Amino acid sequence: MRFSRLSRTHWTFDMTEPDTLISVRDLTIAFGPKVIQQNVSFDLKRGSIFAVMGGSGCGKSTLLKSMIGLLRPTSGQILVGGEDYWAQNEKRRTELNHRYGVLFQSAALWSSMTVGENVALPMEMFTDLTPEVIRRLVELKLGFVGMEQAIDLMPSEISGGMRKRAGLARAIALEPDILFFDEPSAGLDPITSARLDDLILTLRDGLGATIVIVSHELPSLFKIADDGIFLDARTHTPIARGSPRDLRDHNTIPEVVAFMNRKADIAPASETKG
Repeated sequence: MRFSRLSRTHWTFDMTEPDTLISVRDLTIAFGPKVIQQNVSFDLKRGSIFAVMGGSGCGKSTLLKSMIGLLRPTSGQILVGGEDYWAQNEKRRTELNHRYGVLFQSAALWSSMTVGENVALPMEMFTDLTPEVIRRLVELKLGFVGMEQAIDLMPSEISGGMRKRAGLARAIALEPDILFFDEPSAGLDPITSARLDDLILTLRDGLGATIVIVSHELPSLFKIADDGIFLDARTHTPIARGSPRDLRDHNTIPEVVAFMNRKADIAPASETKG
């Protein structure tokens, strides 16, 4: 059971939607002749924490941008609830985007607005709720991430970890069923990063959210992700699929083994004998 959008201010229960929320089919992303990734296909299942993995420059964040509507792919499809996202007009794409919540790598809070105003912004833009109701909802969202005491503070007055949590509160402002996180642990110390991992699991378990996470932080991936895809920068294609733990313990592709075990002395497949 989940909440689905009925109008800009109402929700209804929907028990009929299939388990697959997003399907990526034969996606290619390129800038002119430079191919970033090609032949990308996978399904995003309801309730999963799906990791997009790979080394620097493989196209992880680029794939994320294409999935959330910031970058049109060169070819292929991104199906959202069965609808071809990039075949829709701008109005319909905006409507589909209301299913999404996004936490960018830097949290991307507006520096001229308080934490509370940042969280309120999506509700002010896309609902007809009164200021009083929005304020109460902002308090609830910030309370969920342990940030209610910072509602009237400016982003410059809080730590990096607190800014990430404030960004999470804004990402769940419209109660989306799919959350996208781009390097959520980047720049955080190990303890703060571990707390953020716990919060992501709470979002999945407490809100029923489905999560796509771009990250190269292996401890976080092993702890929270239950599915994923591995993008290869050399071949510009996905070369492995599965949970981070499975890829670490059972995969034999040299590039994947090297990455998942943090080894620098394993030759790529093209350099191995046999």
